[in-house]
Amino acid sequence: MLMTTGEPVPVDGHGEMTAEQSAALYRMMTWLSPSFPVGAFSYSSGIEWAVEAGDIADAASLRDWLGAMLSDGAGFCDAVFLAQAHRAASAQDSAGLRETAELASAFVPSRERQLETATQGRAFIDIARAAWSCAGLDDLVAACAGDTVYPVAVGIVSAAHGVPPAPALHAFLHAVVSNWISAAARLVPLGQTDSQRILAGLETDVAATAKRALTASLDDLGSATFRADLASLRHETQYTRLFRS
Repeated sequence: MLMTTGEPVPVDGHGEMTAEQSAALYRMMTWLSPSFPVGAFSYSSGIEWAVEAGDIADAASLRDWLGAMLSDGAGFCDAVFLAQAHRAASAQDSAGLRETAELASAFVPSRERQLETATQGRAFIDIARAAWSCAGLDDLVAACAGDTVYPVAVGIVSAAHGVPPAPALHAFLHAVVSNWISAAARLVPLGQTDSQRILAGLETDVAATAKRALTASLDDLGSATFRADLASLRHETQYTRLFRS
């Protein structure tokens, strides 16, 4: 395994990663880098409306808002879908993968959030096929039988490439939180130092959410962030906008 929360990374006798671990790390760093062209910079997940409404006004209120979204809202739910998709793809369970993909697509609370996650998922799959094709990936995509939302796309691609679920979850949540902070930094606005302080402050939240999602089932899905869901709905009719969600 590449890495697990609270455990050392296993290495060879010379203190180096194995070839498989190096490959997995390289791919996850690439796929979930801000430079990977899935268009994440175009979306704010409703944060733009929250700033306009005054819910988010500074670094402290942003930290609280993102912590809730991560632990009790879209962050946790998307992490569960990623873990379930990874598990089904690894087991070649087409029926389970289709069920997960359909539920993940239906679970988003607004039209704009659907656009956000479906567009990023589609881009992620297309780029992975073009630059990181591997045996079995096309069959896994076909098994989803429709729109493959972003967390499901990351789950099946990482499974197809043999990347363990724990580092895939951790990297995915880090990327999601980083994008939320990047959007907020332009909207509040925030300086680079405050942005990094918020990211550092959410480190334990990311680790805890990834750990919960790794052992959760689809029955554990649920959100308690009504205000964030409302923000994504209200953003659809917001008069002036920088972001698509």
